[in-house]
Amino acid sequence: MKTTLFGITWGAVEHSVWFFLLFIASGLLIYRFIRTRTVIRLLAGPWAARLFKHVSVYKNIIKMVLIFISILFLLLALLRPQWNKKEEVVAQEGRDLFIALDISRSMLATDVKPDRLTYAKQKIKQLLQRLDAERVGLILFSGSAFVQCPLTADFSAFNLYLDQVDVETISSGSTAIDQALREALRAFNRVPERKNKLLVLFTDGEDFSSNLSSFKQEAQKENLRVFTIGVGTPEGAPIPLYDASGKIIGHQQDEKGGIVITRLNEGILRALAQDAGGVYMRVAQDDTDIRTLVQQVRGFEKEKLEDKTFSQLEEQYPYFLLVSFISLILEWLL
Repeated sequence: MKTTLFGITWGAVEHSVWFFLLFIASGLLIYRFIRTRTVIRLLAGPWAARLFKHVSVYKNIIKMVLIFISILFLLLALLRPQWNKKEEVVAQEGRDLFIALDISRSMLATDVKPDRLTYAKQKIKQLLQRLDAERVGLILFSGSAFVQCPLTADFSAFNLYLDQVDVETISSGSTAIDQALREALRAFNRVPERKNKLLVLFTDGEDFSSNLSSFKQEAQKENLRVFTIGVGTPEGAPIPLYDASGKIIGHQQDEKGGIVITRLNEGILRALAQDAGGVYMRVAQDDTDIRTLVQQVRGFEKEKLEDKTFSQLEEQYPYFLLVSFISLILEWLL
């Protein structure tokens, strides 16, 4: 915890609890000074000034003050005093990774709890916790696609974008995986110098693409590696319908009035990952899926990212320690 006082930034204010030692030390020093004078008077009485010429009241006071200063500056050093801001440029290396999240209506199915969309968002956050020094972007897709969060190393900002995602973000209720590929290729074209282009698709695989094979070929040409994460189960579940207040009012029906069952389409996801140099995985109850995905990502070579500039204050506690040490030396010499 930091605070600024007397024009100095103190980087460890929580250590101020140790200042009670200063009051204890002050009390002991004053007690020793008074007791010494009392003992001298009792022993020598009116001849104290002659018998104890070498005992100087002023000298004892100075020694007492020096010990006090030594302890004070030692405790101040514990508070990590800082000033003189400096900038430091750090060269960064990592990989660029886009995460494409399916937000079609079928992602409301509850064959994984609490529902596919929420479960996928939880998995994405687990992925971010295990990644290091990567830039991550977010693409949302259903019948269309767009970049919700551009490539960033600020995972906190990414999570803010992710937390705002729901199925109303895109109006279309169907899924078009080719649109996610198109948007990823377009985004990576803005950084053409990248050797490795990574895309992770979180979707149930119910696809109504009109041009998937064409975009798959383009992905191969542009060296876009696609990892597919299947969200849901092959057994499937109905798609719930909600009112404006978020209450379930029924389930989606087909033209004949039957309840629509949405199922995980692993075939299309496995084929897409295989053709695009990636790996297919179904979401797991534990973190084995995320650990496997992170290992795959780390297998790609890191590339130079934008240099990052950090502004920070210089630590000044050595000066306070020096004052404390000098005070002790002077007290010993007197």
